Amino acid sequence: MKREKVSDLLFIFWAGGAALLSYALVYALRKPFTAATFDGLDFMGMDYKTATSIIQIAGYVLSKFMGIKWISELRREDRVRFIIASVSVAELSLLAFALLPVPYNVCALFFNGLSLGCMWGVIFSFIEGRRLTGILASIMGISIAFSSGLAKSLGLFLMNDLGVGCFWMPAVIGGFAFVLIILLAFILNALPAPSEEDIRSCTKRVPMDARQRKAIFFRFAPLLLMLFVANLFITIIRDVKEDFLVNIVDTSQFSAWAISGIDGMVTLIILALFILVSMIRDHQRVLYTLLWMVIGGTFLLVGISYYYEQLNLSPLVWMFLQSLGVYIAFLSFQTLFFERFVACFNIKGNVGFFIVSIDFIGYLGTVGVLVFKEAFVAHLNWIEFYNTMVLTLGTACCFLFMGCILYFMHRSRAVRKEEIPSVTTALSLN
Repeated sequence: MKREKVSDLLFIFWAGGAALLSYALVYALRKPFTAATFDGLDFMGMDYKTATSIIQIAGYVLSKFMGIKWISELRREDRVRFIIASVSVAELSLLAFALLPVPYNVCALFFNGLSLGCMWGVIFSFIEGRRLTGILASIMGISIAFSSGLAKSLGLFLMNDLGVGCFWMPAVIGGFAFVLIILLAFILNALPAPSEEDIRSCTKRVPMDARQRKAIFFRFAPLLLMLFVANLFITIIRDVKEDFLVNIVDTSQFSAWAISGIDGMVTLIILALFILVSMIRDHQRVLYTLLWMVIGGTFLLVGISYYYEQLNLSPLVWMFLQSLGVYIAFLSFQTLFFERFVACFNIKGNVGFFIVSIDFIGYLGTVGVLVFKEAFVAHLNWIEFYNTMVLTLGTACCFLFMGCILYFMHRSRAVRKEEIPSVTTALSLN
């Protein structure tokens, strides 16, 4: 037993550490440009910073759409080639962003987003379907919480302290990430396949064709529709907060590393919460717990936005609470929820299908909101726009997640009612 625990611990460090670093480096290829404000620039009459986010996310959305098929059908032997191709295109697009004339260089970011949209699903496929997936997913997921802040801190440091231009800065950071991701891809590929014990406890994970994806969606349509819409709102809140943080908050009044420090504290808190949740063996109980955590996270965001003027929080406290609320909600779906959902209902498929689907819908919503702001409420400053958006979308999320809890309660009662007659019949036969 002691030897098994040591083996599990070593595997967690190997698989979890490689997955965490891999996806953290994906952010180094994707998010550094958000550290720049690009003041005074525009693209075809649109604010240049808004255009960079819209165009990159548009590529990301298209990649997510294609990934619904690609990731759900991806074979193990093709994963490393997929990663190498993706990060190569991503870095080349950042070089094009630096070399092409302004403002048309913004178009290069479309290919950056297009190349990276499926990376979460590919990396996660190395670690899903195992006894330890809950812990591994938690470790991988927290990379999202600190990586965006780290990318912005690195970007601010290069621009403010080393004098690197705002157009070259993303390519410099991405160049280091490019080499390291490829090395980590081979480390992940060396992981052993899930054991028989893993398969018994978590359901065997297999590729899914179009017929299987359609059947699973209609089997859980009411729940998935609520989850997809709620995740759409959470993703919009998270993207606007992360991509436009330097527009919402005056970052010049504190160190460039303050952002990554705050996100680091949030990361540790969320990791502790997720590890505790992943220790719960009952899959349905975990689903309930995660939904209540998500409601708590979105309720925190709504409360801060509603009482924004009365609270008068310092920028650092505000950023800490925002990151905590956003990432408790966002990461619950990116890490634990669908892993346990697949295991709870014995679904013959893989988590990648669900993750790519909710991401596609979520990022499509982000593009729509940014276009709406630029076209109809460009006069609103970013903090006013953000608070109004959080109040509206966050409140809707709370109701949708409560609907999900009611769905699980109803389904549990229905299952129990089906089991009672079978027991009664068996007793009468005896």
